[in-house]
Amino acid sequence: MNTDELVAIDVHTHAEVSAKGDHALDNDLYAASSAYFKVEGERKPTLEEMAAYYRERRMAAVVFTVDAESATGTPPVPNEEVAEAAAANPDVLIPFASLDPFRGRTAVKQARRLVSEYGVRGFKFHPSIQGFFPNDRDLAYALYEVIEETGSIALFHTGQTGIGAGVPGGGGIRLKYSNPLYVDDVAADFPQMKIILAHPSFPWQDEALAVATHKPGVHIDLSGWSPKYFPKQLVHYANTLLQDKVLFGSDYPVLTPDRWLADFAKLPLKDEVRPKILRDNAARLLGLVGPDPESRS
Repeated sequence: MNTDELVAIDVHTHAEVSAKGDHALDNDLYAASSAYFKVEGERKPTLEEMAAYYRERRMAAVVFTVDAESATGTPPVPNEEVAEAAAANPDVLIPFASLDPFRGRTAVKQARRLVSEYGVRGFKFHPSIQGFFPNDRDLAYALYEVIEETGSIALFHTGQTGIGAGVPGGGGIRLKYSNPLYVDDVAADFPQMKIILAHPSFPWQDEALAVATHKPGVHIDLSGWSPKYFPKQLVHYANTLLQDKVLFGSDYPVLTPDRWLADFAKLPLKDEVRPKILRDNAARLLGLVGPDPESRS
């Protein structure tokens, strides 16, 4: 992957349908998510279609499924399928995996195999859907040990979620699990692990900014929101203290990079900061280029 030829690196996209046509969430949760994000149409893109979509835009994309089978009863799009699609499209797709922490030792073994045999670069957690506190030592820490040991990235959903929004009882999904302060414990206990806090973390935006400012290994992605709705303090920190730790993410397919980038262009950001957010920070974090000594502080 030649990062110099890329317009941007999208660090947050979802594989929502398998090659067999199976979906990762049930119909009610999908419908609620589509209504929340005002998504038109019901059809989800395949992994090959995602690769073509990003190649046409001269972008790369981190892609993952969400394994929350213990909580939802619905099997995820297989991690192996995501990784194989990325291997077939190495110019545009970067494979992450997702493992349900409730799988215990099985998840730990799968994490090692996915990194060593499939080239997975990171792992996506969605505490609200998976139903766990990120700082649960008994449940998740053995999995984090593998992630830290292998130099992989842990990406945590934080804040509000459109999944279950509007469904009675929120579909049983509890928002409390996605407070970024729980990830602060993880960052303290695994100081060498690279972490991404996904999304503007409403209603805990200040907490997310505090964690990313305090913990060197913690980054923030900007996915799931149109930039025109970003909290003022998020824009300020992205433009100043956290300019080397903020990452472009769209949340495709529920939010397209086209829409995101159009609104991003209107933000009051310094010219030198824009390429960092759109490409350079992600390229460094993902190991696609060498580290920038000036950004290590």
